[in-house]
Order: sequence, then C-alpha cells, then structure tokens
Amino acid sequence: VQLQASGGGLVQAGGSLRLSCAASGRTFSSYTVGWFRQAPGKEREFVAAIRWSGSSTYYGDSVKGRLTMSRDNAKNTVYLQMNSLKPEDTAVYYCTAGERIVDFTAARWYAYWGQGTLVTVSS
Repeated sequence: VQLQASGGGLVQAGGSLRLSCAASGRTFSSYTVGWFRQAPGKEREFVAAIRWSGSSTYYGDSVKGRLTMSRDNAKNTVYLQMNSLKPEDTAVYYCTAGERIVDFTAARWYAYWGQGTLVTVSS
C-alpha cells in the first residue's frame, strides 16, 4: 500500500488548507486512515482518523472544531480540511493507514505511512 500526501504549504494564521492523501495498491474498504503531525523537536501527535467503511471520525483535542476529515471511496482518497490555522499547527503532516486498529490515536497501530507534507503557519 502506498500513500501520497499533498496540499501542504505556507499560510497565515487564521487561514485554511486542505490536505489530501491518495492511496494506491489496495482499496481501503477495511482500513482506518489517520493523520499525524510532527513539529521540530516534538513527538508525533495524533490529529485525526476516519473509519473507512463506517465513516466515523475522531480528532485530537488540539484540533477539534477546526479540522474536518472526510473521504472519497471512489477516489481512494481522504482529505483533511484545516481552518482557523494557528502557528502551533506548523508541522509535517503524515497520512497513515491500518487495519484492526485498537487505539487510533497511537501511531504504532498503523502499518502504512506516507512521506509527509509540510504545513507552515505564520503569525
């Protein structure tokens, strides 16, 4: 399974970005897909996850109310709409996927990782 994240860039505080994660190699009918981020000098942090078949979504406390995750099964793609961005949202954002995940907030449960896309929010 290959994951390709895109959509990162430079944006001013209060602005918006939409990240995309395109999957290839296998369909994601049984996968949970997630986003994690890692800022310089910090640990990787859970951002959001979506149950591919059930469409339930989960968000980290620091992004609730500002980020929305969605998916397009026909395109094998998930999206992360990020609004009201803050400088502390600056990080490399990683798309990830896995099956039979017990704790969707823990990176170790995800088997497949994309290369990451950099989001920089200026103040």
